[in-house]
Amino acid sequence: MARMVRKGDLPSKICEACARPFAWRKKWARDWDQVRYCSDRCRSSKGSRT
Repeated sequence: MARMVRKGDLPSKICEACARPFAWRKKWARDWDQVRYCSDRCRSSKGSRT
C-alpha cells in the first residue's frame, strides 16, 4: 500500500497566469520542476489575464 500524504504537506507553486496557488499532482511527478500553470485554461492564456 502507498503511504498517504496530507494535502497540506504537498509542495505548491503559484500559477504564472492567474497568480493562484496550486498543489502538486501525481501526474506532474516526473516534471514538477517544469510545471508553470495550474490548468489547461491558464496555459492557453499564458499570462494575458491579470
